[in-house]
Amino acid sequence: MANRHSLAMERTGQWVFSQEIPTDVIVEVGEANFALHKFMLVAKSNHIRKLILDSNEADLTRIDLTDIPGGPEIFEKAAKFCYGVNFEITVHNVAALRCAAEYLQMTDKYCDNNLAGRTEDFLSQVALTSLSGALVVLKSCEDLLPLAEDLKIVQRCVEITSAKACVEANFPSRSPPNWWTEELTILDITFFAKIIASMRSRGAKGLTLASAIITYTERSLRDLVRDHSGNGTRSSDSMDSDLRGRQRELLESIVALLPSEKSAFPINFLCCLLRTAIFLRADSRCKNELEKRISMILEHVTVDDLLVLSFTYDGERLFDLESVRRIISGFVEKEKNVAVFNAGDYREVCSTGMQRVAKTVDAYLGEIATYGELSISKFNGIANLVPKTARKADDDLYRAIDIYLKAHPNLDEIEREKVCSVMDPLKLSYEARVHASQNKRLPVQIVLHALYYDQLKLRSGGDDHKTPDALTTRNQLQADTSLAKENEALRTELLKMKMYIQDIQKSQGTSSKGSAKKPTFFSSVSKTLGKLNPFKHGSKDTSNIDDGMVDLTKPRRRRFSIS
Repeated sequence: MANRHSLAMERTGQWVFSQEIPTDVIVEVGEANFALHKFMLVAKSNHIRKLILDSNEADLTRIDLTDIPGGPEIFEKAAKFCYGVNFEITVHNVAALRCAAEYLQMTDKYCDNNLAGRTEDFLSQVALTSLSGALVVLKSCEDLLPLAEDLKIVQRCVEITSAKACVEANFPSRSPPNWWTEELTILDITFFAKIIASMRSRGAKGLTLASAIITYTERSLRDLVRDHSGNGTRSSDSMDSDLRGRQRELLESIVALLPSEKSAFPINFLCCLLRTAIFLRADSRCKNELEKRISMILEHVTVDDLLVLSFTYDGERLFDLESVRRIISGFVEKEKNVAVFNAGDYREVCSTGMQRVAKTVDAYLGEIATYGELSISKFNGIANLVPKTARKADDDLYRAIDIYLKAHPNLDEIEREKVCSVMDPLKLSYEARVHASQNKRLPVQIVLHALYYDQLKLRSGGDDHKTPDALTTRNQLQADTSLAKENEALRTELLKMKMYIQDIQKSQGTSSKGSAKKPTFFSSVSKTLGKLNPFKHGSKDTSNIDDGMVDLTKPRRRRFSIS
């Protein structure tokens, strides 16, 4: 900066000292001092004339113009204009020159063909005739506020840029067709938002606006959204905190610009934005908006998209999974509302989108199951969000459960049963049931369910068309279990009665050993009980019960019971 100031003063001295009249005023602009002539400045600048006239000094020798827009470099050009020295007006300096002319009151009202008129001509005839030129001028206005807005320079640039961008979006003039979106990335988010709002008011399509927003976001938040590197995420110094604070404000402003069309943005981009919002600790309104947008198009989500939300940038630990849970829950709720609106029963039929999401969620659970910090409650919480009817088979869910049990080998039997409670063993395919029956990590109850299903299938005759579905099988399993308990109770009562009869026989004694025994009352009772045996013709005949052992084998299917 000091070098530029010294060069400016040196150049000024070259064309000022060429005058034969010595300088009589020093103009201070920040750290730069310009030795000039009052009469040359007053001829063009009404502001300097007023300063001299209003001064209490008889001979004003120093003027402070530190507040002039554009600083020393722009004042040098304004002074050259006062001296009639040629200089170049470009798209980079025209806005600053126009603001400086207004500040110095170098208008055509004060003097014909003044600096203000010259810069206005350049703006209208050169700078604002192209999209690129208008963007450069608009970019230069970032340091000229609020004067640039008061002079309508910003408004004119925004209107011309938005109009030409809409034309380029519909009728591209060069390749690639979206070249204009790259041009917009030079702008500050405030001016970018103005252009997006102007394009929307002109009827630009949601996809057109989305294209510009995606390009702008990937350029301005490159390390977080585009490269996924998260550079500097481990740094905690104050400079990094300031950077993250600016990035957070930028992200929240970008999310506020998103058009309402639900299909305008690819879901991968929205997931990247949400992960960035989580990392930067954006406000809840920003995160809720992104979660809502993702849940609306969740049927297009992939496992990788959900994983983007779940892990830190280094991939070493899990984020808070609450966002994933809310997204899935929001989609399920939307599907329920659609089903009710269509007068359908959501519990019986699920849409293809819901089935697709269920398959993706199960695969996603399999990916995150290996991480030790994933608790049972969080694992089950995500799995239970998907309706049971959305899964035609639970094979993918079984795979995720098996991975979780393998990654958490210290779980006890009760905890393993909790993990497996989200799965229906009767909805496993044959291959999965075979694997489950040999899986030592599964609780015994799940293994028995898998084996029982195949047994019931064989009992039904092996006809696939006659094989009962999961609900029928489950009801039959409950009924058979109840029958088994009743049968065991009856067999126990019979054993007690038989032992009681034997005790009485021993206490009465017998008559002669060689004589033929006559039927006694007790033997008649025993024989009568045998005739009343309800299991004589069933699959578990208890007429030959061994006194020392009770057969506790699970009975086959009954068509009757003894109450």
